[in-house]
Amino acid sequence: MGIVSPGFSGRRRAADEKLPPGQYLVTDFPVLSAGPTPRVDTGKWELSITTEAGQVHRWDWAAFQALPTDEPTVDIHCVTKWSKLGTHWRGVSLDTLLADVKTSAGFAVAHSYGGYTTNLPLADLVDGQAWVAFDFEGKPLEAEHGGPARLLVPHLYFWKSAKWLTGITLSDHDEPGFWESLGYHNYGDPWREQRYWGD
Repeated sequence: MGIVSPGFSGRRRAADEKLPPGQYLVTDFPVLSAGPTPRVDTGKWELSITTEAGQVHRWDWAAFQALPTDEPTVDIHCVTKWSKLGTHWRGVSLDTLLADVKTSAGFAVAHSYGGYTTNLPLADLVDGQAWVAFDFEGKPLEAEHGGPARLLVPHLYFWKSAKWLTGITLSDHDEPGFWESLGYHNYGDPWREQRYWGD
């Protein structure tokens, strides 16, 4: 699987900007992906949440679009050191999606069309911290940025915001995802520069 990541340029941050350590500001939206970009037809799209007991909750595109939405404005930070401030999204809060899900799980694995996975503590997906986003800056989310819908967990490095989201599996144990198994930090807090194992 090819990795598309190299060198993005950006201006140095001014002293009054609030960026995590080691980050620089961009005004564009760099595209970074492991492997080819899936093109997912919303007529065939499905989102599932599977509990640790195997109970599955499913939404097709119409049912998902009928859920209440939020419009968060958040800063995003990529492990490759770029940050983009004040981004505008629309999506469904994980609090909404998990409202009728009975679980005592402590962990989650996000699954993407194309096979990508990433792991997160369940506590980082609730209490207004995460969304399944489908609009960016007032337009439907483009495939290159994870459309039709991606996970949005802005307080962690952006690889935790899995593109092309198709499901979330809840578990009572942690299970490293794609990048985590290749040496990226298991948690990924940009303010603590948790880029790689050992950081």
